[in-house]
Amino acid sequence: MKHRYLRTLLVLLLSMLSLGAHALPFTFTFAAGPAGGAVSGLPGQTVGWGYQLVNTDSSNWFVPTQLNVSSFSLGVPDASYFDFPILAPGASVDAAFDALLHTGLYGVQIFPFALAGQSDSGLFTVSGEWWSGDPLAGGIFLQAADGVQAAYSLTVAAAALPLPGSLPLLALGAALLLARQRRRQEGAHASIGLG
Repeated sequence: MKHRYLRTLLVLLLSMLSLGAHALPFTFTFAAGPAGGAVSGLPGQTVGWGYQLVNTDSSNWFVPTQLNVSSFSLGVPDASYFDFPILAPGASVDAAFDALLHTGLYGVQIFPFALAGQSDSGLFTVSGEWWSGDPLAGGIFLQAADGVQAAYSLTVAAAALPLPGSLPLLALGAALLLARQRRRQEGAHASIGLG
């Protein structure tokens, strides 16, 4: 009876240890920027999202390996911005979107024919791996990391109308161009003897 009890206890302890080895509590956080993941832009413009990635584990390294994104109907997507940074324990990365410097998470060039008010929305998902140390310096792979999602939205903005003060200047410029064109036409008619 005593041996049976000890054997059952040993089996329970071993199964608890093996379960713990497969379900380690590694965590990381991921957010798309700006806050809330909402961006807008004009037709033809390239817009995008930055990101914040934090390894909240105190002893293991996080290596992002995959970025998945819902589809876009309003533009040409560009996933080449994300640099897949390797994060040491407790480390974080904040990267703002910059189309010129090619930094951030993700970019979209809005179609030139997109209409003001149209919008897309979906999810970014970052997943990766956990390592016991720096994967580039002898770290050992521990397990795959579950994906973490961040919501995004893209809205096509309306082109700004000229300021009321600039409308008279535009009208004056148009009138001057018309007057100049008339003078040229009158001069052309006079030079060929039609005037």
